[in-house]
Amino acid sequence: MKDDKSPTIEDERNEVSIGREHLVVLGAGASRAAFPNGDRNGRVLPLMVDFVDVLGLRSLLKSWGVDPDRNFEEIFTDIFESADTARIETLQGRVEEYFGSLEIGDEPTLYYHLLLSLRKKDVIATFNWDPLLLQAYRRCSRPDVGLPHLLFLHGNVGSGYCPRDHIGGNAGATCSVCADLFGRVPLLYPIKQKNYAKNEFIAVEWKTFNQCLAHTFMLTIFGYSGPRTDQEALAAMGEAWGDAHSRELEQTCFITLQSEDEIKVNFEGFLHSHHYEIDKNFYNSWIARHPRRTGEAWWNRNMEIKYLPDKDASFCELWDWLEPFREPERAFENDT
Repeated sequence: MKDDKSPTIEDERNEVSIGREHLVVLGAGASRAAFPNGDRNGRVLPLMVDFVDVLGLRSLLKSWGVDPDRNFEEIFTDIFESADTARIETLQGRVEEYFGSLEIGDEPTLYYHLLLSLRKKDVIATFNWDPLLLQAYRRCSRPDVGLPHLLFLHGNVGSGYCPRDHIGGNAGATCSVCADLFGRVPLLYPIKQKNYAKNEFIAVEWKTFNQCLAHTFMLTIFGYSGPRTDQEALAAMGEAWGDAHSRELEQTCFITLQSEDEIKVNFEGFLHSHHYEIDKNFYNSWIARHPRRTGEAWWNRNMEIKYLPDKDASFCELWDWLEPFREPERAFENDT
C-alpha cells in the first residue's frame, strides 16, 4: 500500500494548484553562474567588483584622473553630476558595446534550465544588462511551452521600446503598429537619482514588478546581493512586499554566495521568521529540484507534510522532459 506522505514524481507533475506567481529576481551573479567560462566567445560576464577591468575601462579612467578601483556606479554618478556630456556618452557607449557583443553558445545552459523550470504564470525580473537570458528565451520559445514573463528593471541591450505606441520588443526590430525601429532603453543611472519613472519602458517594468512582488507566493533572489548602491531599488521592492510579518505563508529563497548574516542585513525586510532558505548552487534550489511545481512542492512538504522526491537536476533531453508537465498545466491554464 502506497504511503500517501510519499508521492511519486508523476504525482507531483499532475498536481497544478498554485496559481500565484513564483517571482525570480536576477542579479549579475546569476549571469556569472550561468556562464562561468564566459559567452560563446569567452567574454566574461562582469560583476560590479570587476566591472572596470572586464570592460577594459581602467586606462580610460586613469587618463581622466579617476580612481578605477572605486565602485563603477559611484564613478558614473560623479561624472553624471559633473555634467560632462562627452564622458557620459563615452561610458554609455562602452557599456552598450560590450554587453551588446555577448552571445549565447549552442549548448543548453543554466538559463535554459531556469526558464523551463518555471511556468507561464511566473516572472523573471532581471537587473542585468546582458542579452543572454533573452537569447536563451528565444531559443526555448516553442508552441505551448509556457515560458515565464521577463522584466528588465535596469533596461537591457537586447530589448527596445516604442514610446509612440507603448510597445516593447527586441532591439533592432520594428514596432508592429508604426513600423519604426524600437528605441534603446538607457542602461546607466546615477545611483543617487535612479529615477525609474523617468523612462516609460522602465516605469512600466517596475509597475508590473511591484504588482507581482505584492502578490507572489514564492520569491527567489538569484545572484543579487542587494548592494548599498541599489537602495532606491530595495526601497521600492520593500514597499511592494509590505510587512514581512504579514507574509507568513510565503517563502523567500536565495541563490547566492553571501553568508546568512549578510543576507539578514541586506534583505531584512523580506524575511519572515524561518521562512527563507539559502543555496549556493542553482541546482540545489527549489526551482531545480522541483521544476514547474515549485509552489506545489513547497506547500506539500511544509503544510501537508508530504515529502515529494527531489528532481534529478541533469535536465537531459529537455523537450522530452517538459511534455509530461505540460499536459496537466494546460487544463489549469484553461480554467484560470
